[in-house]
Amino acid sequence: MRHGSLPLPSRLYLLARDAGRPAVTDAVPPQRLVRAGALAELARRGLLVDDDGTVTPLDLDSRTGDAVLDGLLDLVRESLPHGWRTWVRLRARITADAVREQLVAEGWMRAEKRRVLGVFPSVDHVLARPALVRALREETRGALCGPVPVAEVPTRDAAVAALAGAARLRGLTTGCERPRDAERIEALAGRGGTAPGAGRIMRALCAAVTAHATGTVAAAAG
Repeated sequence: MRHGSLPLPSRLYLLARDAGRPAVTDAVPPQRLVRAGALAELARRGLLVDDDGTVTPLDLDSRTGDAVLDGLLDLVRESLPHGWRTWVRLRARITADAVREQLVAEGWMRAEKRRVLGVFPSVDHVLARPALVRALREETRGALCGPVPVAEVPTRDAAVAALAGAARLRGLTTGCERPRDAERIEALAGRGGTAPGAGRIMRALCAAVTAHATGTVAAAAG
């Protein structure tokens, strides 16, 4: 499987990794970025809609066939109503852990056992296809700050770039001529899906991710 066929949460999980280090987000915990990607993917498929700011399943029976996405659909259906910002953070690690296990099963990541202090068992998850992840990073960087007009960026690439930009994902603008800015991210978000209301939902998710980023930076500064 090449990265072009990966759903949004998987792409964002890989972008938030580096060959020699774990998360490389500047301000947003990786699990929240991955959760935003899962919400965006469901909205792109028309399975989650916006009801006056509330995340709402389109129906009670639809399935995607993807364990990560279906797990999130079930969680939303079984929980009290919440807005997009709340769902970006609420029990987000569940989604991130499920994405990681899916990537391991598909050969994108590798689980390596080790012992901490030579005694306590632990597992490190490392990239198994670093060249393809580098290609994904370059592709996302091009969408986020390259010369290609926003209207020509494929919708899924636009969604990934918008969320990665909103999360201030480190390294994506290195060497770019055009700086990442709010207008470019908003325009990319508007191309993030073809389902009714998907662009509006993408903008709400980007705003939620940015709000989490801003809050994290403020807390660190304090």
